[in-house]
Order: sequence, then C-alpha cells, then structure tokens
Amino acid sequence: MANLLPELLRELRFALSERTVVYVLVATVALSSLALIAGLANVAQQSARLHTLLPSIENEKEQALAAQSDVGSAAYYVFHLTYDLPSDLAFVALGMRDELPWLHRVRMLALEGQIYENDPGNPELSSLGDLDFAYLVSIILPLLLIGLLYDLDARERRDARYELLYATSARGGRVLHIRGLARTLLLLGAILIPLITIALVVGRWHTGLIAVVLAVIIHAMFWLIVSRLIAVRVYEASTAAAVLLGAWLLMTVLIPVMGKYLTERAIDVPHGGNILFLQRETVNDAWDLPKIDTMDAFASRHPEWKDVTIEKPFEWRWYYAFQQVGDQEAEPLSVALEDGMRERARWMSRIALLSPPLLVEQWLTKLAKTDTRQHMAYMRCVRDFHSSLREFHYPMMFGRQEFNEINMSKLPQFKPCGI
Repeated sequence: MANLLPELLRELRFALSERTVVYVLVATVALSSLALIAGLANVAQQSARLHTLLPSIENEKEQALAAQSDVGSAAYYVFHLTYDLPSDLAFVALGMRDELPWLHRVRMLALEGQIYENDPGNPELSSLGDLDFAYLVSIILPLLLIGLLYDLDARERRDARYELLYATSARGGRVLHIRGLARTLLLLGAILIPLITIALVVGRWHTGLIAVVLAVIIHAMFWLIVSRLIAVRVYEASTAAAVLLGAWLLMTVLIPVMGKYLTERAIDVPHGGNILFLQRETVNDAWDLPKIDTMDAFASRHPEWKDVTIEKPFEWRWYYAFQQVGDQEAEPLSVALEDGMRERARWMSRIALLSPPLLVEQWLTKLAKTDTRQHMAYMRCVRDFHSSLREFHYPMMFGRQEFNEINMSKLPQFKPCGI
C-alpha cells in the first residue's frame, strides 16, 4: 500500500506520454465543456423566456382587469403564467424539461384542456437523449473508458512482457490494475474539471455538485472493474473490445429500451389528447343540456352552491360551472395518466438496477430536479393554483361577495413549488 502512490504517479506519467491517451483526454475535455455549455444555454434560454413573459403577462393582466365590469369577464380575459423554475443543477441534466411542458398560460376555463393542448405525448423514460452532461456521463463515458482500457493486458502479451510483469510483481497484475486506475483518473479529471470550473465561473456552484461528482466517479469505477475483469481473461485485444462493447450495448441500450418497452406495454397510460378531447366534448355538450343537469353535477363538488338557480339564457356562473364539470369528467383519465406516469417511473427505477448507465442518468436528473417526479409536482402545483382561482372567483360569481377593485386586488398569484 505504501508503494501505491509512487506507482500511480509513474503510470500517470506513462499514460500522458501516449499520444492516443492525450487525444482522448483532449476530446473528453471538449465534449464535457460542450455538454455543459449546451446545458447552460438551454437553461438560460428558458430563464430568458420566463423573464420576458412574466412582465408581459402582468401588464396584460392589469389591462384586462381594468377593462372588465363583472367577475365573469374578468375571470375569462385574465391569464396567469404558471411555471417550473430550473434548478441550479438543471444545466447538468436537462431531463424531462426537454420533453414535457414546464410553463403554461392558464385562466379560469376548464384546466385539463389548457394543460394538454400542446401535449407532446406520453413521456419516454429512455436513457438516450440530447447531449448534456448526464448523457456524456451515462452513455459516452463508458465508451471512452473502454477505449483506454480494453488492450492493457493484450498489449503486454503481444510485446511478450506479460509474464515478466507477473514475475516481478508481488501481486501479479497489480501494475496493470494501477495502470487502468491511472487512465480512469485522467479521464475523470477531463470530465470533472470543466464541470467544476464552469460551475464556479458562472456562479452555479451548488452543494449538489458534490453528489454529481460522486455519481460520475462511481460510474467510472464500475466500468474500470468491468474492463479489468474482462481484459485479464481475454487474450486478444479485439476480443476484449468486442466483449466490452457488448456489455456496454446490453447495459446502455438493450436493458433500458426493452425495459421501457415492457413497462409501456404493462402499464397503460392515457394520452393527453384523449383527456383534452373528453374535456372539450363535455364543455361543448353542456350548451345543449338542461342547465339543472350542469348545476347538479357542479354542486356535487360544491354543495355550498346547490341552491343556485340559473334563470337567464346565459349566466357566467353557469358557464364556469360547466367548465368545472368538464374537468370533473376528464378527472379519471387525468388521474390515470398521473398514476401511470408514476408507476412507469417506479418500474424504470427498478430496471435501472440492471443498467448502471440508466441508474446514473436517473440519479443526475433527480439531483437536477428535471425528472418525472419534479414534472408531476409542477402539474400538481398548477392544479392547486387553478383551484385557488376558482375558490377566489366563485363567491363573487355567486353573489356572496361584491366584484370591486379591493376584492380583485386579492387575486391569487402563482408561486412555483416542487419536491
């Protein structure tokens, strides 16, 4: 153990003297920097969009409120911006922010149609995606390590030094193990130094970065162990490379893709378009139904308004009542969608135990708060806010409070929330 550090330093110098290793390290630094810059640019674009929309929405809200003379019109024309703020670590793993909406412009109308109007489809819990730091660590890092480690033993056999190494080393392959460790540490430095440097420069240093660094190190050490286990048992370098690439393909592609396929087949999830269609169909049909039917369905959730009668051909309270009934009709599908997403995510977490690349990708998105759980927390936040809008407007709409500037000044404001 006392000789480990000198041997490690010797192998580090030896590795840096090889042109191929240097090329790989330079390419890794470039890839890591590119992935991080792309993540920062994506997050900056989302933040800029949000900072542009917030003042615009507030100005539009003030103008709309000033122009209305009744609560029904005010509720109809006033829009509210709901959003999920990117976390300090979002640039490390963009996760579901690239696939699922993180911003909505909502008003007092039926909510389900507003949420799923631009629904991109059911979420796909796949390990493959756009280039970001999480993709680099989970998908590309194993390939880079395989390229550096696959021929350590075969090269020594080819040059007839293998037996000599074992004869002069007290523990046989110790030298080659240290050589593999040295190359792994160099690759880790090429990946992590840009991360730490960029985080410090742009002011994104966060205690969660320590967990990110640990995840990268653990993942690299896993592939170091796999590479050493295979390399010491395979004579030819080409065979070792083929076996390692097969292991990479199995754990990085086949297990996640097959797991995703089987999970989607086993756990049925409604499409957002079906929820949108059912909600809008219910709202459109309400125009032709007896008003008492709509008010009875509405009163099942709001018994405090069960004695309200609709006497005119059109009244705002009847209009908003059937908007809520539309949401009530779509609620079972909406709940099924959330439950299905949650169950799929749970099963993919279990499948990730068989796929370290998928496991590290899920861990990084969890740290960055860009995973499915965060998206569902945001959707719950939107629904809670929309419910607060209804609770705020209904007393004025049903005559218990007066519509005036003082009461409307208490209009609920959206506040981001998460897990």
